[in-house]
Amino acid sequence: MSQMQIRETDHFFYRLGPEDVYIDSQRDNRAFGRANGQIMLSEDNGETWPHKLNFPNAGNITFSSILGNGNVVFATRTKIFVSKDNLKSYEQVTVKDTDGSDYLPHTPQDPDRPGWYFHTLPGVNTFDVKGNEMLVWGNYCNVLGGASPVNIYYSADGGETIKIAYAFGQNPLMRDNGSPGGGREGTLLGNPDNSVRARHVHTVAYNPAEDAFYSCTGDGDREEGFLECHWLRGTYDRAADEWDWQVAHSDHLNSRYKAGGICFVDGMLYWISDSNGPQPYDRGIFCCAPEDLTNKDKHTLLFNPEVESGNMIIQDGVFLASHCAPASPMDTGIIISTDAGETWAQYDLSEFGPRSATRFHEKNSDGWFRMDLRKGWIEHAEVLFIKPKQ
Repeated sequence: MSQMQIRETDHFFYRLGPEDVYIDSQRDNRAFGRANGQIMLSEDNGETWPHKLNFPNAGNITFSSILGNGNVVFATRTKIFVSKDNLKSYEQVTVKDTDGSDYLPHTPQDPDRPGWYFHTLPGVNTFDVKGNEMLVWGNYCNVLGGASPVNIYYSADGGETIKIAYAFGQNPLMRDNGSPGGGREGTLLGNPDNSVRARHVHTVAYNPAEDAFYSCTGDGDREEGFLECHWLRGTYDRAADEWDWQVAHSDHLNSRYKAGGICFVDGMLYWISDSNGPQPYDRGIFCCAPEDLTNKDKHTLLFNPEVESGNMIIQDGVFLASHCAPASPMDTGIIISTDAGETWAQYDLSEFGPRSATRFHEKNSDGWFRMDLRKGWIEHAEVLFIKPKQ
């Protein structure tokens, strides 16, 4: 399959994905794509697609992940599936609630807006946890597609079973009223026994040094008196198949804790802030020891793009992040450091128009990062590949 034109900046090469396949995820030499009522699997970074399977709802895929055992987990708006045989077949997985019962999606007010139960912002959702791969992610929802409950999901067995690790409480401002993001009237969604409420999950990441997961959520300060920007720390007991999640910190939407792109390098915590709302803004790419998360005096500001920026990946000394297009003077703003955060550059890939890059995947075997380009902030558009010059 022919690739798109390769262009370059001083710091990286870049190209769009193919026009006829939406490459939704990648891992090493494998790529998972969708097109024309089909799902597809490549073993040569999208050059050819020898594995194809009819899937009429391919246009509504909102999540996918290629696992280390070869399985592919993918989801539409309210259903999640696994293929264990290179897309010769697939099967639907029924999510299990924290009590072991079946977790079923609610009946939506508008069938065309059933909610984004599994859609997520990071591209890295699999983690090596003491020699065992875990798939862990939270849903970024209540923006498009209808109201949805907010959850953190996991699989500890290669996608065979998928369970809820943490269920956020019922948000009275995100009821299912048939609108794209929910509102103040309609069906309450979420865990009625949890007072921790959020609009959606921004990211989930794992720190091997602590054997702990971190998650941050958004989005606002609500007049009803509750905050939606939380940082959670969770530990998983594999033998008991149990989680322990604690709220590490909650803060206002204009703080550095309204964030995304959580990464861990050599035990240190990195994140990027998309602080907004009332000024002053506390934005930038920050670093600290995990135990110093709540102590701002111990934080190091590595770079301030001076724009809302909620997505970031770090791999092999490369920091790659993006602007939130609706808040940026650039059309498609890309932030990069190729020397482990010593120096920084920003580029406007203006030929793509107003786009926000999200779902950053680690480099494939040819050295290309993969990311979604979203219209404005969240509507699916194109796929972008970036290869750093190092």
